[in-house]
Amino acid sequence: MKKHNFNAGPSILPREVIEDTAKAILDFNGSGLSIMEISHRAKDFQPVVDEAVALFKELLNIPEGYSVLFLGGGASMEFCMVPYNFLENKAAYLNTGVWAKKAMKEAKGFGEVVEVASSAEATYTYIPKDYTIPTDADYFHVTTNNTIYGTELKSDLDSPVPMIADMSSDIFSRPIDVSKYICIYGGAQKNLAPAGVTFVIVKNDAVGKVSRYIPSMLNYQTHIDGGSMFNTPPVVPIYSAMLNLRWIKAQGGVKEMERRAIEKADMLYAEIDRNKLFVGTAAKEDRSRMNICFVMAPEYKDLEADFMKFATERGMVGIKGHRSVGGFRASCYNAMPKESVQALIDCMQEFEKLHQ
Repeated sequence: MKKHNFNAGPSILPREVIEDTAKAILDFNGSGLSIMEISHRAKDFQPVVDEAVALFKELLNIPEGYSVLFLGGGASMEFCMVPYNFLENKAAYLNTGVWAKKAMKEAKGFGEVVEVASSAEATYTYIPKDYTIPTDADYFHVTTNNTIYGTELKSDLDSPVPMIADMSSDIFSRPIDVSKYICIYGGAQKNLAPAGVTFVIVKNDAVGKVSRYIPSMLNYQTHIDGGSMFNTPPVVPIYSAMLNLRWIKAQGGVKEMERRAIEKADMLYAEIDRNKLFVGTAAKEDRSRMNICFVMAPEYKDLEADFMKFATERGMVGIKGHRSVGGFRASCYNAMPKESVQALIDCMQEFEKLHQ
């Protein structure tokens, strides 16, 4: 039976990326060695990093004056590295969910943190609007896609102060204006690569402005100077990221990824809105294209376990909602084929017919 992988992360990757990574794990570039056992400073590996950086810059149209870094620690490490490197006095944060809240918590250890707005009172089912960003903040931090609650900022905001964004789960799903940000970061395990590498796009001249001492490993300047080679980077995930970036380019780039994302999301949301058994959880104007969250309609709540079993038996993988919100979540990242979304829709319609 074909499996349809809706996992929220680590998540689906293009089949050819998985296969080519597997080949390199057995024999990298005909060297007779696995990519897992070569030095990160080997002459064969440096071109991998160079190509991955070049593809990042090309696909996202990154302007001059920015560095692309491949680090460890996940986005959770960046929650601390961002304020370490950029927070001198005050920072502003938009609280749109668990990950934004965790980022804000870490920042409070480095200076004053202003929560400009929050949707916590509505279980983060919408993106706040009409708030004021303090003009004396060192930066304004946003989480562009909220995987747990299925909300997303689908365009770049305007801010009177430099912006920083956690784009872990929607990077490469739409064009972005990188020039609006001094730092964009994210864990790779959704739209980019297997878990284990973290990408950071950082504006070079924004670094080095804080007065505090920053430990070498947590200082962006260290990694800019070292070309992500200050210490041993996660070699295999970087290689997979390079392959995945090649794949995105071959498919037509980020604009094509956005077109597909809109198409897939529109299909599934249309079924959620039509089907009497299901209800979407996020405000319609803020619905995520990456993580589509829904629950049983109140009068059918007792069918939740039945639908989960029904869908699982038909090859749907990873559609259980996050434990904090329940229900269902279909993550439709770049590598998710339209056919899998249609298979889930067919499953929902079939289940509906059984409960007419």
